[in-house]
Amino acid sequence: MDFKIEQQPNYTLLRVLQEKLDTHIAPALKSELVVISGNGEKNVILDLSKCRYCDSSGLSAILVANRLCKNAGGSFVLTGLNEAIERLITISQLDTVLNITSGIDDAVTLIEKA
Repeated sequence: MDFKIEQQPNYTLLRVLQEKLDTHIAPALKSELVVISGNGEKNVILDLSKCRYCDSSGLSAILVANRLCKNAGGSFVLTGLNEAIERLITISQLDTVLNITSGIDDAVTLIEKA
C-alpha cells in the first residue's frame, strides 16, 4: 500500500507511505486526490514524513492537490518535508504557492484558521 487516508471531520489526512514520490507513485496519488475532491472534501493535508525523495511527477501531484483544494474553496497543506524535498520545492519556487508546515498539528491549526 502506497498511502494511508484518514478522514477527519474538517479535513482529509493523506500519508505517503513510500520513500519515493516519483513516477511509480504520483499517478496513483493524483487519482486518490481526485477521488477525495470528488467526494466533496476541500481540505487536504499531505504528509510526506516517510518520503526521502520527490521528482517532477511528485511535484505535479502536489500541485494537482493544491489546485483541487483551491478550486473547492478549501486549503491544501504539505507537511513532513525532509531537507531534500524542501530544497526541491524552494528551487521550484513552490514555497511561495504552497502552505507548508513542520508537522500535522500545525497543518490542522492552519486549516482550522482558514
